[in-house]
Amino acid sequence: MDRPPRPVATIATIAILAVTQILSWGTLYYAFAVVAHDIARELALPRAAVFGAFSWCLLVAGITATPSGILIDRHGGRLVMAGGSLLCGLGFIMLSQARGATAYYLAWTVLGAAMPAVLYDAAFATLNRQFGMRARGAISTLTLFGGFASTVFWPLTVHLNGIAGWRTTYLAYGLVQLLLCMPLHLLLSTPPEAAQMHKQAAAGADFSLRQALRHPAFWKLAFAFSANSFIFSALSAHLIPILQSYGHALSSVVWMAALIGPMQVAGRLGEMRMARHARPQASGTFCFAVLPGALLAVLFWGQHQVAVALFCVLYGLSIGILTIVRGTLPQILFGARNYGAISGALAGPALIARAAGPIAIAALLQFNSSPALLFSLLLGCSLASLLFYLLAVRSSSPAAATAR
Repeated sequence: MDRPPRPVATIATIAILAVTQILSWGTLYYAFAVVAHDIARELALPRAAVFGAFSWCLLVAGITATPSGILIDRHGGRLVMAGGSLLCGLGFIMLSQARGATAYYLAWTVLGAAMPAVLYDAAFATLNRQFGMRARGAISTLTLFGGFASTVFWPLTVHLNGIAGWRTTYLAYGLVQLLLCMPLHLLLSTPPEAAQMHKQAAAGADFSLRQALRHPAFWKLAFAFSANSFIFSALSAHLIPILQSYGHALSSVVWMAALIGPMQVAGRLGEMRMARHARPQASGTFCFAVLPGALLAVLFWGQHQVAVALFCVLYGLSIGILTIVRGTLPQILFGARNYGAISGALAGPALIARAAGPIAIAALLQFNSSPALLFSLLLGCSLASLLFYLLAVRSSSPAAATAR
């Protein structure tokens, strides 16, 4: 019989990953939006080139996501995540010293290779490797802490950039990765032996990566996650000016957009509360179904502040819960033993879609700046993602049987 993880070990693992996830998301994702314009001015690069490097970073992350997951499946997260922090620290130091486009893009290439080894996909795979089929609660708790990364690092980066500049800011963030995140990752527990993972897998689906890639449920789920990543990245980059185009003042738009963060946390708290009574498939259905409703509200009534606020509330709930679903559902559909490899393969297309979102929407807005056209396109993407998600989870039972 599978023993539950010891409470002390669970708390220690979640505490370590909570700290490193806040630091890694904050330095890798949220800091860039604050300093990007200063980078463009100092390096004399077009804005498109500066932001294009970040999109390139996400493409590299998509390519390296599966190898990172395979390594965690085989060796656990301790060394892989520590190695990711080392690579991340070096990338930030390179970025702080970049004097031209070549060095700038090279630094983001290194950071892209590090991303899959230090962000949520690596942390989820580490928890899965440590706790097997009992990882859902740990994943939900971890995402709750990770939601504070933007709360901490947007104001922190503004402060550091204001007093020391973007180079010193990124140099400091590199040292944070090397001197804090890497040692913390090395403190992670040694994962169970492979034999124990085999025993856990015997209770449910047990796919290899090759079997998962051959199963239609994998590609349906990959499309659903990718479509959502496209929507979320596009809105993250363009939401404020798009909502302003409905005639709302900047101060009102910022206030309403500020609802998104707290609603992510609220969604994750709700998912944790309902976890004992609902399967991850049900949580996923909720978050995929809520997003079209949010987009419909702003598409038809975007000129009203109440509709925009409703959009931000529903959008935040969807983002918050989807993070947990992305961490737990691959285990349910495809098993725990090769979770890292399979979730990494699922993350690859989503990261590529995330990289494409801001660029594609910027091109669309340049062609036609109508918010109605944009939200109609995003609504179509959200409905397609809901459909493919429902098709994927309907295949869950046959998928388990196919793996036998």
